[in-house]
Amino acid sequence: MKQFHIKAADHEGIGHSFIIKPLNHEQYQIFNEQQERIATIEIDNNDYTHCRQSLDCQIELPLLNSIRDSILIHDGVLVK
Repeated sequence: MKQFHIKAADHEGIGHSFIIKPLNHEQYQIFNEQQERIATIEIDNNDYTHCRQSLDCQIELPLLNSIRDSILIHDGVLVK
């Protein structure tokens, strides 16, 4: 799978750009605009509202949830 770009808003409504690199169907690495890895997440295929984050995750939970939703929309799992 190829990497892709998403935009997601934080809890203040400020938009941020991220590069997403799929590792497999459930795991994704998240990079900031400076191409620094800031998190790895694993999305639960049984419950899309749940995901596990890496211990070194540098993203606050509301923004991480927004990123997760953007990934699911990109993958066609969620509809806007």
